[in-house]
Amino acid sequence: MPVVVVESPAKAKTINKYLGSDYTVLASYGHVRDLPAKDGSVDTEHDFAMLWEVAPESRKHVKAIAEALKTDDQLILATDPDREGEAISWHLQEALASSLKKGKTVSRVTFNAITKEAVTEAMKKPRQVDTPLVEAYLARRALDYLVGFTLSPVLWRKLPGAKSAGRVQSVCLRLIVEREMEIEAFRPREFWTVTATLETPRGQQFDARLISLAGKKLDKFDIPTAEAAEIAVHAVNSRTLTVQSVEAKPAARNPYAPFMTSTLQQEASRKFGMGAKVCMNAAQRLYEAGHITYMRTDGIDMAPEAVTAARAEIAERFGAAYVPDAPRIYKNKAKNAQEAHECIRPTVMSDGPEKLRLTDADQRRLYDLIWKRTLASQMAAARLERTTVDVASPDAQVILRATGQVVLFDGFLKVYDEGRDDDEGDDARLPQIMANEAVDKRKVAPEQHFTQAPPRYTEATLVKRMEELGIGRPSTYASVLTTIQDREYVRKDKNRLFPEDKGRLVTAFLTNYFRKYVEYDFTADLETELDDVSAGEREYKDVLARFWRDFSAAVAETADLRISEVLEKIDEFLAPHLYPLRADGSDPRICPTCGTGRLHLKTARSGGAFIGCGNYPECRYTRPISVAEDSGALSADGKILGQDEEGNPISVRAGRFGPYVQRGEATAEQPKPPRASLPKGWAPDAVTLERALDLLNLPRRIGPHPETGEMVEASIGRFGPYVKHGATYANIPDVEEVFTIGMNRAVEVLAQKAARGPGRSTAPAGPLKVLGEHPDGGEVQVMPGRYGPYVKWGKVNATLPKDMDPEAVTLDEALALVAEKAGKGGKAAKKAPAKKAAKPKAETAAKPASKAKAAAKPAEKTATKAKAAAKPKAAVEG
Repeated sequence: MPVVVVESPAKAKTINKYLGSDYTVLASYGHVRDLPAKDGSVDTEHDFAMLWEVAPESRKHVKAIAEALKTDDQLILATDPDREGEAISWHLQEALASSLKKGKTVSRVTFNAITKEAVTEAMKKPRQVDTPLVEAYLARRALDYLVGFTLSPVLWRKLPGAKSAGRVQSVCLRLIVEREMEIEAFRPREFWTVTATLETPRGQQFDARLISLAGKKLDKFDIPTAEAAEIAVHAVNSRTLTVQSVEAKPAARNPYAPFMTSTLQQEASRKFGMGAKVCMNAAQRLYEAGHITYMRTDGIDMAPEAVTAARAEIAERFGAAYVPDAPRIYKNKAKNAQEAHECIRPTVMSDGPEKLRLTDADQRRLYDLIWKRTLASQMAAARLERTTVDVASPDAQVILRATGQVVLFDGFLKVYDEGRDDDEGDDARLPQIMANEAVDKRKVAPEQHFTQAPPRYTEATLVKRMEELGIGRPSTYASVLTTIQDREYVRKDKNRLFPEDKGRLVTAFLTNYFRKYVEYDFTADLETELDDVSAGEREYKDVLARFWRDFSAAVAETADLRISEVLEKIDEFLAPHLYPLRADGSDPRICPTCGTGRLHLKTARSGGAFIGCGNYPECRYTRPISVAEDSGALSADGKILGQDEEGNPISVRAGRFGPYVQRGEATAEQPKPPRASLPKGWAPDAVTLERALDLLNLPRRIGPHPETGEMVEASIGRFGPYVKHGATYANIPDVEEVFTIGMNRAVEVLAQKAARGPGRSTAPAGPLKVLGEHPDGGEVQVMPGRYGPYVKWGKVNATLPKDMDPEAVTLDEALALVAEKAGKGGKAAKKAPAKKAAKPKAETAAKPASKAKAAAKPAEKTATKAKAAAKPKAAVEG
């Protein structure tokens, strides 16, 4: 019988169900070969020959396939339908070369969805491995290797403390660092607006904004001060007002295109705060279960039969009025959409979220999003009426304008409306207003505004920007974002991306010495060349040769650089960040200790960088490079956030035990003003006045307990957030819940604590996440534990590594942890079902060599974390 090979055991299980006992379906567990972590794996002296080796953890999977081929003559490679999937098929064919002799045949099949119809139809159309797609992969892998293994050692030698650099990740990091520099350099500009609350003769009120004063149309900054605003208010108050014109115009809003990878990640981030990695993990599970089409795609077109099914479902659910006369056709703007894939859509349009009843929360939310977006994309446009009302004085010296919008027919909005990255909203509905009628003034008020700095990137807006610039491709977005956070170049806080100091240093170094290779246009052009290779329009070794010629020369130019030269350049580049302006106007580079030495960027023997006095060793003043810990920036005088209701200044400061907020200033009567430490994960520069007051007003009184009448409070203590009733303290999992928790939830948490008794863990009893079915039967769950989350299968409990997010853990990762735990023997192994611990099935993950290896996701990464630990991380681009 034919041997069919796919990437993951979950996918194998689904496909085996469709193909039946006539086929043997096995999993490769992702890539089976990679470049060894050593010089010469890509031989630049011999036409870029690449040395591949089968990964140790993949040998048993390759062996299992080879064993199956001893009795079967046909190998069918059914890996994912993209460049990466084609590469996995090619690697398998090469690794199994010795088993494919004597008349055995090899074929390649692809399907965009794992449904019975798609799989059986694909089996009727076998082909050979696509050489141009493989060559595009080879070029990309070689480029990532050459940049990682050539540039990272330069970083280590010239910039102590730096970890690595990568072809795409360094450009992505530059985007985040430059945005932060824009924010730091931003100086807010004041401006004012004047708004009047007006009333019609029928007693209906509406708001209108002043748009013209003294016969001149107002621009944004034409009312720059409070004095100018008062003059404008007087001008409005001193005149009678009449409705000059009422103009109503019909308008239409068309639906959005179906999802592709980047737009799916953006919407999941906007609507759910879901990171790119979590989003793609959930999408992978939905695809492997046969619920959605392939999730790594630049395509937005939809198969004709899917369009027909969507239109039928719309008519069935919402009525014929919601079905447009003709199907909607969407075309890609991208020059080369990823191998002409379809959009991301449900495989069965009639399978609404209520029908599937998915148990995993991430999968459930993501499927709901995909299903709604897909149906909406084929629905009728929304019909609107937009109204503009101008109100003027008889002498035309003042004109005010009100705008409104009415939805006449909701169309696709009945199902779906896209999230926004800004705070703009639709105009409010206006009352009935007639032209030429007088209106009464009820209130005329000025409002102060300040221009806002550009917002920090979220993962959603960063992916959008990368897509606009042509940087990266669908299969790389999530891994690039994960890599720069794993290497501590960037941190994510409240869904916003902040550059860490080491990220700034790396960007400064690369921008000064390898500027061409972190230029946006250069990176985008290189991606286009790789697309040309996949289309068969360019030789991949020509791309490599041209890149390597210039890149190796740029590396050679840095050979004689002294660390002092590098630090001087970086010191100059980062000066606005390293030496922010002081409140007293003094030179921010003068040492605050000796008063004469100038501050400079220095490196420590142990690696890393700091700011030190130029008068060393006479003056030993040092400080971290972050402005958040600079005594001239935050720690001594703090950063004033505003005032409370009594006029006390509220500030954020850096102290001996970390950042904190403070109410008022120290005085002789009150040497220690009220203070509150910032909870873990709260960035000092992201704290607002409102958040600071929330902290300073703790404990928060929730109300009297319904049974005892004694006050229930919420606060943050030494062991984290909690609720308190009398002498009972019960921890709650999220700091944010301290400020929102209501009485019902508080009573429930307190009751759970009382049931557990003193000293017991307050973690909820239920699972954090249900991952799915173990190949040997039984549910695999992520559970909360006293000492941290763990994976549970039967009687096997496997602790999650500290670097693994319990919300993002996948079934494959969990299976690997379970297999490792069961394979170690001892107490844990004895508790597991004997046959499962002793003899896992072929599809079950092999015992990894370390927790890092167990945390890897073979189906989606070209190198495991165990490999990354064994070789310089620079080689892993993602």
